[in-house]
Amino acid sequence: MTQDHKSFKYKDFTIVEKLTVSTPLKYEAIFQDKGCFIYFKNGNTKLLSSEHNTEIKGKEAVLLKCGSNFLEVLQNNTNEELETIVIHLFPELLKEIYKNEIPTAIVKRTESEQSLKISSNDLITKFIDSLEFYFDNPSLVNNDLLELKVKELLLLLIQTNYIDSVQELITDLYSVKTIKLNEVVTLHTFSNLSVNEMAKLCNMSLSSFKRAFKTFFNDSPNNYLNTKKIEKAKELLQISELNISDIAYETGFNDPQYFTRLFKKRIGLSPSEFRSQHTV
Repeated sequence: MTQDHKSFKYKDFTIVEKLTVSTPLKYEAIFQDKGCFIYFKNGNTKLLSSEHNTEIKGKEAVLLKCGSNFLEVLQNNTNEELETIVIHLFPELLKEIYKNEIPTAIVKRTESEQSLKISSNDLITKFIDSLEFYFDNPSLVNNDLLELKVKELLLLLIQTNYIDSVQELITDLYSVKTIKLNEVVTLHTFSNLSVNEMAKLCNMSLSSFKRAFKTFFNDSPNNYLNTKKIEKAKELLQISELNISDIAYETGFNDPQYFTRLFKKRIGLSPSEFRSQHTV
């Protein structure tokens, strides 16, 4: 639930937002025609996208490309409010900023595997502090200023060794990317995502996703994913000292009681019974 929301508009669309939200939270962030920079002032959050399953801590940020993404506040922050600052990167704005002079270094297509997570650093923190000043003094904000702040952000990212991520984001705004179902499933087998949410990461309808899944894995999504999760849970019960609830979260179950019921239905023993019988 959003506790506080402030924003600045650039022409007809919101370009900068400051949000304070209560947790627990899973936020569906869909950016089909724009990129997005999200700075987390605090908390411990997980980014789930077609390419990433990454934890983000306080004073870190993510640079999201076009597509569907989920942001999940992790279990140990259930009583904490999450503060974020969001900058939306629209193609129209980038064209206005650079007109016909987009630097070659940015436009050039790369195949970098660099994570979109941006670690804490003084330059980005100071940039965020400058935005806080304008949230406290909104009368100073206009379109020209917002153009300058977005350009400043991109230049800072380039100078702090994130040029590959900036390249990928900008070039992906003008091209269609093929998302491979099997790669998304492999990446998120143990994520707390529903089948419908996983279909969204693949940019597919639920029915199309189920058909494609059946063709590739020769199984239904629910049965395949639950089988994999239970197999991992069995391993963790034998080799780790994690409690049952932590094992449930570790294997992608948001509800430990549901995990226990499913485990007993599949294995014939509760997780505790299985652990006592299979550990020395």
